[in-house]
Amino acid sequence: MSLDRNHNLKFDWITILLFLLLVGFGWVNIFSASATGEISSYFDMSQPFGKQLIFILFTLVLIILILSIEAKFYERFASVIYLASILSLLGLFVIGKTVNGATSWYAIGGMTLQPSEFAKMATALAVAKYISDLQTNIKSVNDQIKTALIIFVPAFLILLQNDAGSTIVYASFFFVFYREGIPHVYLLLGFAVILLSISALKFGVITTAIIVGVFILIHHFFIQKKNKNILKPIFIIVISTVFAFSVNFFYSNVLKPHQQDRISLWLRLEKDPAKLEAMKRDILYNLNESEKAISSGGFAGKGFLEGTRTIGKFVPEQHTDYIFSTVGEEWGFIGSSIVVILFVLLIIRILHLSELQKSQFSRVYGYSVASIFLMHFMINIGMVMGLIPTIGIPLPFFSYGGSGLWGFTILLFVFVKLDSNRINEW
Repeated sequence: MSLDRNHNLKFDWITILLFLLLVGFGWVNIFSASATGEISSYFDMSQPFGKQLIFILFTLVLIILILSIEAKFYERFASVIYLASILSLLGLFVIGKTVNGATSWYAIGGMTLQPSEFAKMATALAVAKYISDLQTNIKSVNDQIKTALIIFVPAFLILLQNDAGSTIVYASFFFVFYREGIPHVYLLLGFAVILLSISALKFGVITTAIIVGVFILIHHFFIQKKNKNILKPIFIIVISTVFAFSVNFFYSNVLKPHQQDRISLWLRLEKDPAKLEAMKRDILYNLNESEKAISSGGFAGKGFLEGTRTIGKFVPEQHTDYIFSTVGEEWGFIGSSIVVILFVLLIIRILHLSELQKSQFSRVYGYSVASIFLMHFMINIGMVMGLIPTIGIPLPFFSYGGSGLWGFTILLFVFVKLDSNRINEW
């Protein structure tokens, strides 16, 4: 144990303060979104806000435990923690509980536990451990593949559980790789894949192939004038065309109907007015009601417990993935901006502290934490506001759920502990 008289308070209190503000304001909004009838107790276990308050109190105990463990423990046992996490994901295929079509929970008494929320921290530790190993060269293709496999295994297991939202979060590790020095071509390739995918669905394969061909040939003949090898641009055009075909095939034959509908609405692919109206009453219902709730809040909001659409439960499961709509209605543009600013400050603070770390392990882990928070934050708020397709992932420290709250807390406070090791060594 490392909590002694000299080291007890040597933590980054700015990060801890931002955490407390987010958790506190998150609970206030869960209370607004889930309270019904006369409130007999804030600890009413029949209500989501009562359960969440218990989760928060347990979180405080969890934080003390995390900060009490020696910082080097997390590096030494990163592989063990990762393997334990993989086993917990595999166990779901045997004794997992299915909720809303996803087999992602263990039923423990009257509670459920979602191991995918803890797998993010375990994967971040494993990635940091492998990259910081003296034998690892992240610029080596062989080591890049091994690192990618560390991320792929939990992501694939979570995808098999029918939890595509949590799977997408693992793409956030790309930012970590980029910080540690992978070639810039990967960044360009990533953007190219996104643009090709959108273009193939929006404009079709043939049009996409023509657009790519024109750009590639212009670049070859007018920008790279010295390069006379025509085979390379032709190869790129062929690969891009094949990829565009595969995107259309995946969309039409692999994605489930509701996933196709969400992408179709986002890219405005559907032209049939009757089907569009039916989709608005079905899969667009949550989003439409969420947007109405946010817009009705105006500049200053309607006030705490005064949100008519929140009180009326117009947005289903508003205390979970759509919790930001409660913020928008009751606290308005001002409150929503404060939430966004708090998240941005937390992410920037983690990145700043990561750059101060003396060990590569702590730096890589810190960047992993910041990237995971950024992905959750951007996707959840973007989803609630209709900027991206509906993807079911929680807003850290705001969305209801013990597993999510504990998973994000462990993720953050392991880094707080690692950073304290830097502070105590000054």
